[in-house]
Amino acid sequence: MEQYETLRRRFPRFFYRGYEIEETGTALGITYHFEIEGLSSFAPCWTFPRPECADGTAVDGLMERMVFSLGMVELVSYWKITCSPQVVVEAGALDEKQIRWWKDLYYNGLGEFFYVNQIDNVNPDDFMEIICEDSADQTACEQVAEDFTVSSEISGVLVPIGGGKDSVVTLELLRQSGVPLYGYIINPRGATVHTAEVAGLDGGHLMEVRRTLDQNMLELNQKGYLNGHTPFSALVAFSGLIGARLLHLPYVALSNESSANESTVLGSTVNHQYSKSFKFERDFHQYAAEYLPGSAYYFSLLRPLSEFQIARFFARQKLYHGVFRSCNAGSKTDSWCGHCPKCLFVYLILSPFLTSDEVRAIFGTNMLEDSSMTFTLDQLVGIEEEKPFECVGSRDEINAALVLTIDRMEEEGEPLPLLLRHYKQSGMYAGRKAGRDRYFAYYDDENLVPEPFAALVKRNCVACTDNAIG
Repeated sequence: MEQYETLRRRFPRFFYRGYEIEETGTALGITYHFEIEGLSSFAPCWTFPRPECADGTAVDGLMERMVFSLGMVELVSYWKITCSPQVVVEAGALDEKQIRWWKDLYYNGLGEFFYVNQIDNVNPDDFMEIICEDSADQTACEQVAEDFTVSSEISGVLVPIGGGKDSVVTLELLRQSGVPLYGYIINPRGATVHTAEVAGLDGGHLMEVRRTLDQNMLELNQKGYLNGHTPFSALVAFSGLIGARLLHLPYVALSNESSANESTVLGSTVNHQYSKSFKFERDFHQYAAEYLPGSAYYFSLLRPLSEFQIARFFARQKLYHGVFRSCNAGSKTDSWCGHCPKCLFVYLILSPFLTSDEVRAIFGTNMLEDSSMTFTLDQLVGIEEEKPFECVGSRDEINAALVLTIDRMEEEGEPLPLLLRHYKQSGMYAGRKAGRDRYFAYYDDENLVPEPFAALVKRNCVACTDNAIG
């Protein structure tokens, strides 16, 4: 907290100076210009490949507003270095409603950052003042206050690919149903590229975007300035609209599930997955409808589902089991570290639907025999009040998966491994056994999934009829 206050006094102003767009026949390049007054300037870059079929300029009024908006998300990675109390926006126009919207995103999206850095008593009203002198452009806002129109025909969908099981489920639900698919990857790595390959997405149906962080920020992080989690999925949302615009696609389908709504710390609003939550999805949808009219319809195909149902569907997609990766610790080496909360969560959530040998083959180890993961297990199931700061399922879902796994193993005469014995002895098993089947027919009505996408999800992940795919 002391460092936070000291830095805010030393560096009271952060500037969003502007951006440059460089358009060539093959790419759309964007360079942003930020500055912490008295400390450093920053020039992060984005590069979007242009489709071969594109003709004429891609930079119109809507694209300009999209690029400016992406910069409003990008800036928070640099602002957090000093948490300057004033953010001066010189790059574009914001009305008062927009300013409130962006402050809400920053405050909620930085909840983990404030919590981990022990920055207490942060007030959502005065933690940041956004100053934008160019705020008089009301014409555009008046012209764009309209709802999205959802097409009855699915002409094409842009699917962000993260390399984990969730985007695989979205891809396969759409692909196996004959929907024209386009993959969207930010900074390609092994798992994202291999997932796209298995899904049959070639160069014409795959947009690989490059995001380059400014070296000055990385150096300041090394020197001990404030650092931590930022709302990355908001970057996916705004940049995804740019990608869809370049490809002339009417939909961007995310893979965020209902479980992302659960807070990471019990009794608080601190949520590692805030920008994957339904609140953000709804807020973003409304923002785009009002200030970015003509952009693609943004929604999460998996929002009605639990992680439990997603894992059940994914378990049947055998071709992806050797290529998907969700481990952040192992992302640089395209591997499962086998020792982190994310690895353990994925191991647990798949265990009811795969044999023990199949799960071990994915991870290369039996995590359920690792005594060092006992505390992590307690965090995941709710024995500890704080979940790990990772993208993991709800406590109820994980408990349901554990109960089902124990029941399966005991029915098959398989001895319980160490972590499952610990769980059973803790008393959690007995208390949760009655709710073991609750997620098979789960459907969260708080979603923005349009027809016929909703029918597709219900048929294959909820109803589980004989007509289900996969």
